[in-house]
Parts: sequence; C-alpha cells; structure tokens
Amino acid sequence: MACFTVPLAGAVAAAGASKLPGVRRSTNPFLAKLPWLTKMSLGGSFLLAIEHVYHGEIIFTPPFLTAMKNAKDTQEMLHEMATVGVSMAGVLLVAWVCMVVVSTALERRRGESPAKA
Repeated sequence: MACFTVPLAGAVAAAGASKLPGVRRSTNPFLAKLPWLTKMSLGGSFLLAIEHVYHGEIIFTPPFLTAMKNAKDTQEMLHEMATVGVSMAGVLLVAWVCMVVVSTALERRRGESPAKA
C-alpha cells in the first residue's frame, strides 16, 4: 500500500546529507558514496510507486492512497509500512554498504583514492 514511502524517506535523508558541506570531498567512502544510496532508494521507490498505481492502491485524487479511506485500512497500511517498508529500506542499506565495501577494496587494490565517487 505505502511501503515505498519508507525507502523514499531514506532517499530524501541521504540526499540531504550528501548536500552537507564537506561530504563530497570526504575521505570516508560511505559519506562520499551517499549519492549511490540516494539513487538506489529513489529508483526502487519509483518502481514500487508505479506498481501501486497499476494495482489501484494509489489514485490521483485525494486522499491519494486508497488505504486512507477508512481507519481499518489505514491501520493495515501503517503496519505494512512498519514491517515491509522498514525491511526493504534495511535490505537496501545493507546492499549499499556491501557495494561501498567492495568498491573501496577494489579502489585500494588499484591504488586509487577510495573517496572518489
């Protein structure tokens, strides 16, 4: 129903954090590669939103999410966001950490600076 909003919120937070002064030029590879996390989160959220539109769970008139029409459906939606959405964001974060670790190891092997994104 609205599980895509949790990774979307993570994308907004990562995008905001990557705009902070000094983050792009940081020697910390995790800070330098925050744009990767942003792009991964935005891409996944966008595709899930399209899937929810296709299935009629998102509509283009208020309240936009069909689950918000009554209290029972809203409660179910919030539960789904807390379980499925948080799980998706967690898996996405673990995948990003693995990507950063592998890319940093490969950059060090080649003798490059690990902070380049």
